[in-house]
Amino acid sequence: MKVHILDDWFDTLRGLPCFSKLGGHDVTVWTDHVEDVDELAHRLSEAEALVLFRERTKITRALLERLPTLELISQRSVYPHVDVAACTDHGVLLCSNMHADTPSYAAAELTWGLILSAMRQIPQQMAATKAGRWQIGVGRTLRGRRLGLYGYGRIARTVAGYAEAFGMEVVWWASEEGRARAEADGARVAASREAFFAESDVVSLHVRLKPDTRGIVTLDDLSRMRPGAVFVNTSRAGLIAPGALLEALNRGRPGMAAIDVFDTEPATDPADPLLAHPKLICTPHIGFVTEDEFDLQFSDIFDQVVAYAAGTPINVINPEARPDA
Repeated sequence: MKVHILDDWFDTLRGLPCFSKLGGHDVTVWTDHVEDVDELAHRLSEAEALVLFRERTKITRALLERLPTLELISQRSVYPHVDVAACTDHGVLLCSNMHADTPSYAAAELTWGLILSAMRQIPQQMAATKAGRWQIGVGRTLRGRRLGLYGYGRIARTVAGYAEAFGMEVVWWASEEGRARAEADGARVAASREAFFAESDVVSLHVRLKPDTRGIVTLDDLSRMRPGAVFVNTSRAGLIAPGALLEALNRGRPGMAAIDVFDTEPATDPADPLLAHPKLICTPHIGFVTEDEFDLQFSDIFDQVVAYAAGTPINVINPEARPDA
């Protein structure tokens, strides 16, 4: 099959063990990011299988209409960036392993790194030291403080383990179903949504972005946080109401945010008011960007390509798109 891989910015996949699974296929790897539909349609005009790097490129109906040879889109995890109905209408199978029992340890580790960085002022202290200014302030110890985890999922539960190792108190908030699962597991659930935000020293968001979770964290939620509290988001920027995080930081509640995700990515404008905010520390959506995580994820993705080529597709999201469905 003619397999095209999008958005492998550092040409990483060729050097991973999992890449050998595509042996025998005609593979093209694109190492830049393109949003223009005309350019994408030109590049992918002969593609039979398209491999996605998470949500870096949106797969729209307008694009699919111009890809007559495309049969398969292979990716991993959730797919808010893919027009599934359009895939079905054009006979394109979407395969996506939802990895029900496998958390992203890379994302959990980055979350913890951001928490430590914010509480101990690591980026600011580092910049000051390199500039010859030595110490510039006083950080805060994690032990004995409260970590509020929003979303009772795999990554959040992994972060909770790190917090407990550091001596933090963990409290939860989630959907009604998620809170019920947390309570059944013996976890401590906040008395109310208001108390969750108001009484946590750190709030970390771990929720999947779906139509019913978009904008789930509001300005009112953030404004309840303490002036010394930290808000962390390594999930998706769309979970926060538009403009709410910037406004909350401008109001001083919470006192700091540490994020890995932005409304528009890549975020490359240093003058952007959120990116440039003095109370924001950030990373460029690298929660899943480790060699180990890539090899794990793309092993699944390439397995889906191989299975489809063999006539036995797996992890199919829209089986009705198959000609024989």
